[in-house]
Amino acid sequence: MSVRTGRLTVLLGAAPGVGKTHAMLTRAHELLHRNADVVVAAVNTHGSKALEELLAALPHHEREGWDTTELDLDGILARRPEIALVDDLAHRNPIGSRHEHRWQDIEELLDAGIDVLTTVNVHHLESLNDVVEQITGIRISDTVPDALFDRLHDIRLVDLPARELIERLSQGKVSLPEPNASQVRAFFKPSHLMALRELAMQTVAEHVDADLRERRSEAKASSAIQRHVMVAIDGRGQSDYLVRAGCRIAERRGVPWSVVTVKSAAESTYKGTRRRFQWHRRARQARQLEIDRAFALARSLGGSTTVLHGADIAATLLNAADARNARTIVIGRTRRRPLAKLLTRSLTQQLLLHGARYELTIASLPRGREEPRPLPPSMPPRWTLREPALLIGGTLAAVVAALAGEHLLNLADISMVFILAVLLVASRTRMAVALMMALVCFLAYNFLSIEPRATFYIGSPRGITTVAMFLATALIAGRLASRLRSQVVALHAANAHAVAMQLLGRQLAQAADLGQVISASAQVLQGTLKVEVWMSIGEERYPPGPDDPLSARGREAAEWTRQHGQPSGRFTDTLAQSRWWCLPVASDRTVLGVIALKFPDKVRSLTFEQRRLAEGMVMDIGQAALRTRLVEDLEAARVSSETERLRAALLSSVSHDLRSPLSSMIGASDSLLHYGYAMNDDDRTSLLETIKIEGERLDRYIQNLLDMTRLGQPGLTLTWDWIGIDELIGSAVRRLNRYVPHARVAIQMPERLPPVQVHLALLEQAIFNVMENAAKFSPNAPIDVQVSRTEQDWLRIDVSDAGPGIPAHERHRVFDMFYSVERGDRGHHGTGLGLTIVQGIIKAHDGQVEALPGPQGTGTTIRVELPWRASTRQEEAHVEEHS
Repeated sequence: MSVRTGRLTVLLGAAPGVGKTHAMLTRAHELLHRNADVVVAAVNTHGSKALEELLAALPHHEREGWDTTELDLDGILARRPEIALVDDLAHRNPIGSRHEHRWQDIEELLDAGIDVLTTVNVHHLESLNDVVEQITGIRISDTVPDALFDRLHDIRLVDLPARELIERLSQGKVSLPEPNASQVRAFFKPSHLMALRELAMQTVAEHVDADLRERRSEAKASSAIQRHVMVAIDGRGQSDYLVRAGCRIAERRGVPWSVVTVKSAAESTYKGTRRRFQWHRRARQARQLEIDRAFALARSLGGSTTVLHGADIAATLLNAADARNARTIVIGRTRRRPLAKLLTRSLTQQLLLHGARYELTIASLPRGREEPRPLPPSMPPRWTLREPALLIGGTLAAVVAALAGEHLLNLADISMVFILAVLLVASRTRMAVALMMALVCFLAYNFLSIEPRATFYIGSPRGITTVAMFLATALIAGRLASRLRSQVVALHAANAHAVAMQLLGRQLAQAADLGQVISASAQVLQGTLKVEVWMSIGEERYPPGPDDPLSARGREAAEWTRQHGQPSGRFTDTLAQSRWWCLPVASDRTVLGVIALKFPDKVRSLTFEQRRLAEGMVMDIGQAALRTRLVEDLEAARVSSETERLRAALLSSVSHDLRSPLSSMIGASDSLLHYGYAMNDDDRTSLLETIKIEGERLDRYIQNLLDMTRLGQPGLTLTWDWIGIDELIGSAVRRLNRYVPHARVAIQMPERLPPVQVHLALLEQAIFNVMENAAKFSPNAPIDVQVSRTEQDWLRIDVSDAGPGIPAHERHRVFDMFYSVERGDRGHHGTGLGLTIVQGIIKAHDGQVEALPGPQGTGTTIRVELPWRASTRQEEAHVEEHS
């Protein structure tokens, strides 16, 4: 059953002081008059008497020592009002709170089924952050993600004319936050207020009411098949701006959108001087941080994020657009050096050339917001020791090979030697070194091989053609080899994620139960992510044992994640003081458990790749945990079905076998009761014997049931005693004669057999059951009992009857509980427990039992084999005693 979520009502204003809090409290009075359960959870009156009068008449949640301007989240959740009033949606919570932002508290209230009435200014909306900055010149730090507005039930505009608002400000009726009062005053310019009012009206128009929003969602779902907006970022200073621009385009069109970045190996394989390398590394880290922030912003705004890998950025973007069925691509303005503009096409030009069927939107930062790009330090030369060594070594190797094969190779073959040297060097270094190697080999080839030799002068037109072709071939081969190396490095980086996921998948596939899933998952997570791992899934935990590595904050974060199914702790805005990053292990919207990861303290933030890898692994672990749960459920269902089948068989069998002797006993006793005075002594004796025999038969049935109950109990312990084989079999035969007087038993046994160590009562019961079974189906023939000692030093007891025998395909089933053969020598009706009890007793003695054809193919033989437990000393003593 789905739990009802709360409804969100937002009072939106263009600027502080328009009367949002007053409107919220007034609305609360209206709801209170309708007998609604309304409570003021958090409100800031800013010392206004009018607001305090409205607040005084409303029920509000307070606790001792609690600031009413702050939200007591746990208190409101415990009280569970119908409607909670929470002022200032964009408020930042105090340090130590569960969530960093108030809008996260409101999300938790909504998830708990509590309706929320709140207030917010338009400049706090995340997607409009850059637009507000363009209007006012102020960048707002505390923002609310637009994804929260997807949960809107109602939105209302609280408006005030610009002149009236400015008058209220001059009269001191508008309270401004002290730290930012000077900045907020910049809002109160007529031109700024008019633009902000327009933004507020536009926002309200886009979210008129819940019905319109549902229709827009349906339209969005239907159009998602046809249209998509893809935003491409590169981390060069305009990523956030592009994300917000793409979000606004997608929301106005009602289509899904995504943010992508292309990762190539060109930058990651940079080789230069130490100083230049460090600069490039810092620049690369700065771009990566910007991309990670932009991805986080995109996810908060409702978009998806992906890292693409490829050497050709334009082709990679177009392929990604095809895969997403995108028709709009948003990119930033390309900034290039003058020489690059002359020699190569820009990304924009390539997209326009090859992506004619796409709508290309080029968004550029407004003037004044562009940050100058620092240039790398000019510090020639750019070579490392490795690169000149490869260059010189490769050239010398080619020269030596060419001179050594001068008399064996023609001119074309010698050129291939130098080409091979270019390829080898290009495959191990960057593009510039590969091109330099091509030029050096060209000069060496000209100097050593082209007539006149030992000079760079070329004496014939054919020689000019030869060296020109060699130079072109060397340059092209070097460039292609270097590019191929870069692509291989890029593919290796892209494949690292797949390899880690494959390793985890292989380990999870081999896990048979939840404990093995947790153990294997913890090992892979620790080895791949280099983290400490804590896991709790179902009743299983890692690490096992009483010691819990989680701190109090960590346990609080893990419990919150378990309850809400969302990440918490480190790297999040919920319980961020914890050093553990808690992720829900979920499948099919069911939270199965929690995985907490503790990264080293030096890791300040996670890259997109790290986050995606960790979340992907946790998702696979959730699937594996669900699989083990389903297997356990299926096994429980199978056991339940088997138990029901056995119960039905037991009732069917026992009802007949208990009713038969009871009927005989009741009939005999009834005859004695009513006609005993007229009977002679022989008749009365016969009836009494019938009652006795049927009573003993009933006692055996009950004893069999009790024996099965004992054998089915876990932890059955045997009491071991020494006994001779002849005594054991003799005791079973005497017991058989009491119950089956007509039974005849022929025993064949070696004279000298040592005693065995067994549980006397149980093993006698087993031999008795086998003999009784044989007597039942061979009443007119003797039972043949043969005792022997096998070559493996086991005790063997064969009990054979002279009945028709058991069909070969049913012999393995005669030991199943409640199984009875319906024809042949097992056609007699019984409980089907006798041989089952025999099997249980023999297995408890570490022995084995099987059904075989009788001697010479007639009847049936039940073979019992037991390991010999007699010591050598006892065996010798027994032999001496009988010698």
